[in-house]
Amino acid sequence: MGLTRERLEQLVARSSDSIVGTDRSGHVIYWNDGAKKVLGYEDEEVLGTHVGRLYPDMEEAKCVMRAMRQENGDGKDVVNTFQTTFMAKNGERIPVAISGTILRDEEGGEDGTIGFAKDLREILRKDQLATLGEVAIGLSHEINNPLNVILNQATLLERDIDALADDGDISVENERLDAIRREISRISEIVERLGEMVEEDTYETKGYIGPARMVDLRQKAERHQQPMEGLEGLRILVADDDGGIVRSLKEILTRDGCQVTTASDGREALAALDEAEFDIVLSDVVMPNMDGYELFKAIQEGHPGLPVLMMTAFHFDKDHIIKRSRVAGLGAVLFKKPVDPNRLRQTILEAVRS
Repeated sequence: MGLTRERLEQLVARSSDSIVGTDRSGHVIYWNDGAKKVLGYEDEEVLGTHVGRLYPDMEEAKCVMRAMRQENGDGKDVVNTFQTTFMAKNGERIPVAISGTILRDEEGGEDGTIGFAKDLREILRKDQLATLGEVAIGLSHEINNPLNVILNQATLLERDIDALADDGDISVENERLDAIRREISRISEIVERLGEMVEEDTYETKGYIGPARMVDLRQKAERHQQPMEGLEGLRILVADDDGGIVRSLKEILTRDGCQVTTASDGREALAALDEAEFDIVLSDVVMPNMDGYELFKAIQEGHPGLPVLMMTAFHFDKDHIIKRSRVAGLGAVLFKKPVDPNRLRQTILEAVRS
């Protein structure tokens, strides 16, 4: 079937681009379904009114007409992909690229205009994501390298403190080092979130000051995260003397559908094991009253077969707790706190299934 005039008119009417025609006085005499959908007006609200209604102001409409009348690479009376802004009925400003021409009568006088407007919102969003990707790659490299140096220096400083300071000073200074590690971890999470935005091809914003917006870099786990299949209903005991770590782990795992009980040291953990059944135990390595190795051995004797995972923020195991536990049959160690949620979930599943 050939392309008849009727068929052409149907295609134009149903085009997803906004197509608007005006008479010589600038009043709208034609607009298609695409324009209606993008701008939100009904036919009777636009047809017969001045085309300036579709712009934020008359000056913006005049800019398009001036561009058409200027001599350019495409010739006079024509404009291609001229960027401007439409104003939707709901007040939203919509960036568009107009390709249009001035229509002339047989005597050469202006008889009206026809314009095809491409909605640029999705294109601009993808451009923003591409820019964000470049920024994320650069930030990851430029931030993670010095963070690693800081973390390594903190580890060396910890060794010096253990060697030179007395017991009272060690406690205070180690708390400060832990605080440094936590802040390093927060910065790493922000950089990681940037990388996730690039991979997922999406990002969210939140209000800042007035009309300004900020990209929301909070971890997805803090907003909407689907539970990992297989974790629902697991009974988990978390033993750690760091209240912040305990609370964050409980929050993460509870959202995954787990039943979480917490203990501040090994002795509390053993008491909890005497009162209830658990599927797995997450234990800190260094704890007062009973360290991770002592807790692991007690669980082996009193609750054989119950899997135990250890967590630590210390890369230097001066008391060989991890080494001794490994020799005794410990399954896995997570060497970073706060623990990466995805790695934590996967390690728990592997330990329980095995």
